[in-house]
Parts: sequence; C-alpha cells; structure tokens
Amino acid sequence: MDGRDLVRSVKAVGSAGAAQRVRTVRAAWRRRRADASGLPQRGAERARVPGPVRDVEPGPGGGVVRFSRSELRITVAVNGAVFWGWDGAAPEPSYALAGRGPEPDPRAVLEPDKDGGWRVVAERVTVVVSRHGAIEVLTPGGVPLRRDLPPRWWEPVGGGPARWMQRSEVAADARFFGLGGRASGPRLRDGTYRLWNTDPGRPFGPGDDPLYITMPVQLVVADAATHLVFHDTSWDGTVTLREGEEGAGSGHDREGTSELRMDGGPLRCWVMVGTPARVLLAWASLTGAPALPPAWALGHHHARWGFGGEQEVRRIVSGYLERDLPLDAVHLDIDHYDAHQVFTVDTERFPKLPQLAEDLRRDGIRLVSIVDPAVKAAPGSDVFDSGTAEDAFVRDASGRLVRGVVWPGEAAYPDFTRARVREWWGRLYEERLAQGFSGFWHDLNEPTSFAAFGESTLPRSARHSLEGRGGDHREAHNVYALCMARAAYEALSGLTPQERPFVFSRSGWAGMQRYGGTWSGDVATGWPGLRASLSLVMGLGLCGVPYSGPDVGGFDGRPSPELYLRWFQLGSYLPLFRTHASLRAGRREPWEFGPEVLEHARVALVERRRLLPYFVTLAHVARRTGAPYVRPLWWAAPEDRALRDCEDAFLLGDCLLVAPVLHPGTDRRAVQLPQGRWYDTATERVHEGPGQVLVDAPLARVPVFARAGAVIPVHGQDGGLELEVWAPARGRTGGGLVVRDSGDGRAEPEIERYLARWEGGRVVVEREGEDGRSESPHPVRVRGLGAS
Repeated sequence: MDGRDLVRSVKAVGSAGAAQRVRTVRAAWRRRRADASGLPQRGAERARVPGPVRDVEPGPGGGVVRFSRSELRITVAVNGAVFWGWDGAAPEPSYALAGRGPEPDPRAVLEPDKDGGWRVVAERVTVVVSRHGAIEVLTPGGVPLRRDLPPRWWEPVGGGPARWMQRSEVAADARFFGLGGRASGPRLRDGTYRLWNTDPGRPFGPGDDPLYITMPVQLVVADAATHLVFHDTSWDGTVTLREGEEGAGSGHDREGTSELRMDGGPLRCWVMVGTPARVLLAWASLTGAPALPPAWALGHHHARWGFGGEQEVRRIVSGYLERDLPLDAVHLDIDHYDAHQVFTVDTERFPKLPQLAEDLRRDGIRLVSIVDPAVKAAPGSDVFDSGTAEDAFVRDASGRLVRGVVWPGEAAYPDFTRARVREWWGRLYEERLAQGFSGFWHDLNEPTSFAAFGESTLPRSARHSLEGRGGDHREAHNVYALCMARAAYEALSGLTPQERPFVFSRSGWAGMQRYGGTWSGDVATGWPGLRASLSLVMGLGLCGVPYSGPDVGGFDGRPSPELYLRWFQLGSYLPLFRTHASLRAGRREPWEFGPEVLEHARVALVERRRLLPYFVTLAHVARRTGAPYVRPLWWAAPEDRALRDCEDAFLLGDCLLVAPVLHPGTDRRAVQLPQGRWYDTATERVHEGPGQVLVDAPLARVPVFARAGAVIPVHGQDGGLELEVWAPARGRTGGGLVVRDSGDGRAEPEIERYLARWEGGRVVVEREGEDGRSESPHPVRVRGLGAS
C-alpha cells in the first residue's frame, strides 16, 4: 500500500460530498488492484536495433528492406505521402485512416544508394535508407528535411509489447507545431509532451499538459519545405522536442530534434512534404475529409452548466430576442438529465422539452444536448439494462464489469471499439432526436472516471475488442472518444438522412474530423486562458481538425467586463463560437457585463452573422481541401521566419487577418502583416506587408484586415448574399471563393470562383466558370477605393 495514496483517500472521504468522494476512493483502489493483477509485469528487457541490411524486396511504390534484426516496409503513395513500418507493420489496421489508404505510386522505385543503403525516388519526395536503418526524407531537389535515426526497441524477456524509441533530426531553422490540443502552442517550444488523452480535473491554462486531445502528429515548418509526420500508434508515450539553432557554438548549425518514446504499439509512420496547403490536403485524403457542420452551427451558441430548468432557458433566449442579439443554438448540460443519467430528462425541470425545442426552432434556435459515455451501473436503468443485454460494456481481464465513477455515481463504459456496440449506442440517439435536439456535445470521453488519486480513467488492464483483434486500455484509451464520435455520426447519418450530423467532442484522436469537431474543454478564466484558447484552435487546425472553439469567458471564474468582451470578440472569428461556464461560475450573457459591453458584443454578433456566408464557404473549403478556417500567418509564406514565430494573430481563410486583443488594458497593438497590401476594415486605411504596423484596438473592436483583391461572401443589408470586394492594387488582380449552401442538406454545392480586376477606372468582378467569365449573379460592394 502506498502511504501517500492512503492519505489522499482519507482526505477525499473527509471532504464535502462524502458519498461521491467515497466512490472515488473505491474507484482508485479498484483501478490499482485491477492493473496489479491484469497487467503483466515487465521484468527484464532485451534491447534491439535493426542491425545491418541483409537484402531487399522491391514492391509497388517502394518495397521491403530487411535488416539482421528487423525489416522495414516503405511505400510512397499516389498522393505523395510516404509510409514506413518496422517489423513488418502495415498501414492497417488503423483508427486514423479513412478506408484503406491511398494506392502506391507505380512511378516510385526502390534502388541502391551509396554506402550499401537504398532509396525510393518519387515525384514529390526522395527517401533514403542507410545500411543501418536511418531514414532520411529529402525534397525533390535533394534538400534534407528529416532524418530518423535507427530505432531502438526494449522487449520483455517473457514476451509482451515492446517499448520503442525513435529519435529524429530536422533543420536548424525548423519550428514544431501540432501534437493535438496544446495550451502552450501553437508553436511548440522545447520540452516533453505526453501522448495520453487526459482530463486535467480542473480548469487549465497554458502550462498544463497533456489535455483532452493528444495526437502523434507533428507539423514541421522550415525554409526548405513543410512536412507533417504521423506515428500511427495509439499507445501512451512522450515526444521531447528541441528546436535547432543556427550558427550555434563554433559556427555550425545545431539541428532540431524530436524524440518519440512509446510504451507499445507498432512503429509505423506517415510523412507528407510540401506547402502547408498541400500537406493538409494529403493529410485529409489519408485520414478523411472534415465533417461539414450545418450552417446554424457556424453561428452563435449559448451554454451554461446550471440553467436549472425550462423557464431559465426561455428567459435567456427572450433576453437575446428582446435585445435583437443573434442566437443560433442553446446547449443543455448534465443538469437537464434525470439524476445525471445519460439519455434521460429531468421532467420536473424540463416537463415539455420537445415543445421547448419546437418553440426555439421557430425563432431559428437549435437545441444541443450533452452526451456522456458512462452509463449509471444500476439495474432498472433502461440504458444500462439494454447495454447489459448487448454485452456492450468494458470488462476486466477476469470478465468482470469495469466500474468507474462519474456524475451519476458508479458507471459502466461502452466498448466503442466493437462495431455492434457502436450500433447499439447509435440507436440511443433516437431518444435525443425525439426530445427535439439537433446537435450533440460529447463530454468526459477521454474516458474519465473520477478518482481520489492516480489517473482519472479506466484501468489500463481493462479489455477492449479493438475491432475483434482484442487488447486492453493501453491501446484503446486514446481512440475511445474517436470511436464514440463515429458511433454518433454514423447513427445520425441514418436517423436524419436529410440533415448533416452535428457532433463535437471534448476528446479525440487523429481522424476525428471525419465525425465533427471539438472545443477547448475547461479552460481557466483569465487572460492566460484567453491566450490558450487561440493556441488550441490553431494547433488543432494544423492537425486536421478545422472546427473548434473555446468556452468564451472561461469555464470556471467570473471574468472582468474587459476580459469577457475580448474573449467574445475573439470567439466571434473562430469556427465554434460558444459562451459556456460551470455551475459555480458567473453568468455569460452579454447584458450581464454592463451596457458598454453589451453594445460592443452586439457589434461582434452582428458581424459574425454578416460573415456567415464566408464561414459556410470556409467549411466547404475545409471539407474539400483539409485547410483549416483559422490559419497561422505563415500559412502562405512558411519561409517568412517573422511570421513563423507570430502567435497572437491569425488568418481567417485567405481573405481576412484577425488580430485579437490578448492582454488587459490594450487599446493599441502591433500586428505582423504577411506580404501584400492589407486594408484595415474599420478605417479602410491601407498597409503594405511584409512588416509590422501599430494600429488602434479600442474596446469596441479588434483589428481586422482584408487582403487587397479579396472577394468575401457576406449577408447584405437585405439579408441576401452580397460580395464584399476589397480593391486590388493597381495592375493586380484578386479573387475569392463562394459556396451557396442551403444550410443543412447533404448535397455538396458548387464552389464558385470570382476574379476582381481593374478595368479603366473601376473594379470589375466576374465569375469564372468552365465557359469563361461572366457577370457576378450577386450584388457587389467594392471597398478600399479611397485608399487606392
């Protein structure tokens, strides 16, 4: 017995909420006992490296290189992505891939290289394998981007999963991004980052790691090119990053390094090389196109844990309507459940929930339900009884039901890694649809089990199907939420075939964009939490998850009017724009912060509604290309090092640059502009980039710039679609994309392309089609002519 854990147990039992605290103590000790008996003891280990090359076997897109103690399968796909797997590992099975993955490139060939090594030469990349197993990735021009040193395994003498380590070197000028949702990003500084989805159990800030979504996905940006690397294993591990330094020490460059250490799973890897746009396109083709949210989900959402009942919801909605503030969705948290039990309703607090949903919908407002994965483990509960009949719940190594603790008390956990369990769970959403809900918000799906000490999740020895292969929670943990989202998305696609499913999830893994998006989780109220909010959205977008956003105002505390407004203004330019707070936090309605904040928040809400056609267009672009809505300033110019280090502003699509206020007391701020001409949208003053400008940032607004030549679809004064065109520089052209979307259907409408150019003394906007150019079918408003 660990004395410190015994002390924690005593403290927990003596705290408030004693019954639940006792459960968390029991759960912690149960978890410890389960792992002590259900996990093999590692004991002695034997280290192994690949050894020297023995022979090769060419194959489609590459081949197999055999070493004395391992073999390497390497393939270049038709989309330019490179796959390699050690010890015979193939691309499948994989939870990250959409389908079977891309076909091998028949033009890529395996051929001898110098010093006894081999290489695969393809159109977009060259991969060199040394005779001892180092792998180097080069641009088509031969510039090295990445060098993976020979891997090392530690294998238990008595058998079992091998630990492994892969150390990699990148260019001295390279910068690291990605690894899922990281509050300290988006650029990842030197340090160690854990790959284990984790509920921190309290509001988090920039120094907290790991959080709810971790992915072994790195985007590495260097002068020569950008590359994305994905190590396809869902086991627990760490990534230790160290940025390089040019001219270090004696004048020689010091490479950047990435060291990946995993507790098990296959050592297999995908690498994509090119511009950021090309890399994210290849990543989306590999892991799946992002789900397309319904148009209403791109508006403003209001949520709170603790509405208390139907009358409070109606009161808040009336507050928005009476003040003529746009509102598109209301989210109900766990307090609308009957005793916190999933797929139930507290009929005393919400006696006529379907009627409430219908009334809201008449005002253009959708109702969104929280959905937790854990099911109260009590016979007599419809969900628990039906799950028991389906044998749907996770069991331990002895076949006993694994019990955790969440809000309803002791709970069982569906095994979402089994297809028939996903189908059973998906059928449960019929109850939510019947209650009038239009969207679903997955929470506590890391998965979380409250514990007085130790990790707040299931025992690592808990058994999972893993699609019939069998395994334990060490492998299933990180993909648990991904599989839950899949269950909901696939079920809703069948239950409501004429509507796009709206699912967003607190936890997830590589490929989660196929089923929806995410939000920040319980970000701490405070200026650091505001800055972390932007980091999370930008970092997740670079991992292929374009739809996300924070809890505006922070989850836990009472923001000052200034902090709330600055958070609100930032949120109005992010894909998921949602206010939310905990049961113990202050209110989040804009009118609760005084008349000045209310009027400035109104401006932000009206502008979000005006830009809705642009957000819809960005959603369709993301679905077809993988490009995030929110992009770092270096997106189109990764070679610009000043932009590479800029983390306090972002591009919204190709057309807009948003510079939020992230520090208190700010009424002016510096903005780093990419190359080109940029208009301040408030003053229409023109600025030339690249370079830094100092602009006003009054409490009423945050600085927003439009790219010269941009064609932006917006709602006009009459509510119809209008093209807002920012005058191109003389002698230059501009353009933009427009998707006219009905709002919720499954059809994928045409992407319209527009060209803006000078013709004599006026700006002309034309639609470009297969038959040439034609006049715009939409009204056009040209801005920036005075500055030009």
